[in-house]
Amino acid sequence: MEHRPFGPTKREVPVIGQGTWYIDEKDHRVAVRGLCQGLDVGMTHIDTAEMYGDGAAEMVVGEAIAGRRDEVFLVSKVLPQHASRNRTAEACEASLLRLRTNRLDCYLLHWRGNYPLEETIAAFEDLQKSGKILSWGVSNFDVADLREAEKIAPEGHLVCNQVLYHLKERTVEEAVLPWCERHGVAVVAYSPFGHGSFPSPRTAGSRVLQQIAAAHQATPRQVALRFLLRSPAVFGIPKASSAEHARENAGAGELHLTKAELAQIDEAFPRPPGHHPLPML
Repeated sequence: MEHRPFGPTKREVPVIGQGTWYIDEKDHRVAVRGLCQGLDVGMTHIDTAEMYGDGAAEMVVGEAIAGRRDEVFLVSKVLPQHASRNRTAEACEASLLRLRTNRLDCYLLHWRGNYPLEETIAAFEDLQKSGKILSWGVSNFDVADLREAEKIAPEGHLVCNQVLYHLKERTVEEAVLPWCERHGVAVVAYSPFGHGSFPSPRTAGSRVLQQIAAAHQATPRQVALRFLLRSPAVFGIPKASSAEHARENAGAGELHLTKAELAQIDEAFPRPPGHHPLPML
């Protein structure tokens, strides 16, 4: 599995991690087993949030990482309605309890809410000083939001922006990804296969993925995921519905696409021209 420095933290993190949205809706033992399989094949970046299942996903993660905490780059998120200075600390403590750990490797604001960023960032800084979190970032932030956060935060403390990014949704490449690349901020792609909208096998784009996959003895999903990782700033956090899917996701971390193949995919799944607001799920 390829590793990259995670933004200004310089922590080496696998390019492919594990998302956990809706993981609590599966059979509990299957969900835990899938996460453990992911860890076994090198996907040690696990992303979760207090929102997912009202904390149930964090509890699944806590069970999966029991006895293996030091292997894991563990990320969770605070809801915007909890993102005041005092309530952020309370939300973090609750997440730590559900995750059965004393620290998060990174803590994110899930999306922009009504509390001033100054309050949330001050809370993040307090938590970092106390060792409850080792770094912090944001999620679903467009460039204007990123600029505002950068002005408030101490230099190098804004480490990542987690965004919706897949072959059919490449808006992030317009402005957000270039901004993050220039400022050394990691970009974490959530729902990298789309939210139930992976290209149908009968489409022209899918045929391109199948052709490239066959040349590498890979799968179309592995090719699609690897395409998103062509920028050294980007990391992916696909969810795996089974241990088999976890192994498939991890395999993309060993895949190397040629410039010609990247160009083929780019042409098959073009980004619409013009300016578009950053989407989110």
